[in-house]
Amino acid sequence: MIVLAIYSGKGDRMKRAILVVVDSLGIGQMDDVVECRPQDVGADTFRHILDTIREIEIPNFEKLGINKLLHHKRLQNIDNMGSYGILNLEHQGADSYLGHQEIMGSKPKEPLLVPFSFYKDMVVEKLINEGHKVTCLEKDRPYILVDDFVIVADNIETDYGQIYNVTGPLDDISFDKIIEIGEKVRSVVKVNRVIALGGEGVSLSRILESIEERDDGLVGVNSPKSGVYNQGYLSRHLGYGVNPQTQVSTLLAKSNYEVILIGKMQDVIECEHATKIPKVDTEQVMTSIIEVMQQATTGMIAATVQETDLAGHAQDPQKYAEKLMIVDKYLGDIIEGMNDEDMLLVTADHGNDPTIGFRQHTREKTFLLVYGRKLRPVDLGERSTLSDIAATIADYFGVGNTENGSSFLNIIMVS
Repeated sequence: MIVLAIYSGKGDRMKRAILVVVDSLGIGQMDDVVECRPQDVGADTFRHILDTIREIEIPNFEKLGINKLLHHKRLQNIDNMGSYGILNLEHQGADSYLGHQEIMGSKPKEPLLVPFSFYKDMVVEKLINEGHKVTCLEKDRPYILVDDFVIVADNIETDYGQIYNVTGPLDDISFDKIIEIGEKVRSVVKVNRVIALGGEGVSLSRILESIEERDDGLVGVNSPKSGVYNQGYLSRHLGYGVNPQTQVSTLLAKSNYEVILIGKMQDVIECEHATKIPKVDTEQVMTSIIEVMQQATTGMIAATVQETDLAGHAQDPQKYAEKLMIVDKYLGDIIEGMNDEDMLLVTADHGNDPTIGFRQHTREKTFLLVYGRKLRPVDLGERSTLSDIAATIADYFGVGNTENGSSFLNIIMVS
């Protein structure tokens, strides 16, 4: 059961923004992929799932207006109850962490793109100087073992040189210790993200057995194979060049609005006064939204469905469709539970086409669906950044401007 400390709002403070990010549900390649990511040419996550899985049913997405964007023969052409639009990625590549920072209103910065081998010696020196035990288990493979239980290596589930993982078995070492190691790695490296993560019920030997080398030379732990996601999973994303103070989550919290972060959202968004609810299972993420809606009377409920992204990495369109249908089922319950002042926003952070033939994210535009009982259902057009979501939420609550993004509130508000 989720128990919240609820702000006792009055008058116009009885409004909520409910943000659902379906991780990796892109709707077609970005215009720049031919030049910057030719491997992503032809990527189209949402449409290719519809093409591949014939039994998929997503009636609530249809009601909100998704087929105004997809124009797919498998979906109904019905009157849309929500507004709809296309969002371009302003961040480089196709990254969950950067995508979420952009959604929350941050201007993407340009990190270095280098493998862990580039920083390995500097990281080893830093950790030894800080009193940690460091072991290089394989001379020719660039990963390290820290304090007997923690592996520091490349993230092999994303683009080359973007992320380093700091992975440990939580039955043997505390998550605080893993974070401590991750923060020291972060202080040395300038890639876009360091992820400290761990799970219960896994051993160091299983993590070591899950170390793989990609064709491009990256070496790291295959996280799904290692089992860290299966039980007691915890993670902390340590980003580069992100100022949480200019994000909509912090602006709302500083104005005494409730901020509740659910699922992967609470892993990647830093907000000091937010209530954080860790979940991976899609049904648990969606039911947590509904449970929170029954308690929180004001502010922002922001959740990320992660298992769609995991299905993309696994190149499993059937599993992707199953998770998407769970999201759709509970979207109906969310809509039914909304009050007159609520705003629902459904979107994605990039693509991860499960039919493309490789296991990394794809650089795709994303969809945006917006619904409220007092909001007009209109075409929002094609917009330049995911940050327009944050700018609109901030505008709706009157809490000032986010670092990035342009509000579309004036387009959807009934005058």
